[in-house]
Amino acid sequence: MLTRLSTFLRFYLDNDPEKKVRLYDELKALMLYLEIEKTRFDHRLSIKFHVEAKAGFLLVPSLLLQALVENSIKFAIAQMSSGGVIEISAKCINNLLHLEVADNGPDGNSSKVASPEHSLYSEYKGVGIQNIIDRLNVLYPGNHDFSISRNLPRGYKANITIPMEEM
Repeated sequence: MLTRLSTFLRFYLDNDPEKKVRLYDELKALMLYLEIEKTRFDHRLSIKFHVEAKAGFLLVPSLLLQALVENSIKFAIAQMSSGGVIEISAKCINNLLHLEVADNGPDGNSSKVASPEHSLYSEYKGVGIQNIIDRLNVLYPGNHDFSISRNLPRGYKANITIPMEEM
């Protein structure tokens, strides 16, 4: 676990959050973090990846998915006694990269979609989420989408859509 933690911290310190990395490298760093959390949550946490091969070579903002996964662990997995699942997916549609982080955690009271324009959004707005919004606005002004919604039948999901960008 200490080796994983030191490797993750090295990646975190070596990567500028304003830079872009291949999704494959972003997912490798995320796996280091998730392996640490799996040590903490053991059987309560299961991870599933659904990543199209082409998507892995596209550029994304460094550490973009980190805050979303942390939220799933904090607000879903940590609240469950067993059976917690986080699913991370990436697919290419119409020259756009669609990223999703979903969990099967406890539900809130609303089935509405949360977006920056919607008042429900304030319920989900923390430092990590605000950081994602700010970074997307700077890197893809007027050319991205971010939303949080219920993940049926249980939990929440966050979706990010950005232009496909190759190295």
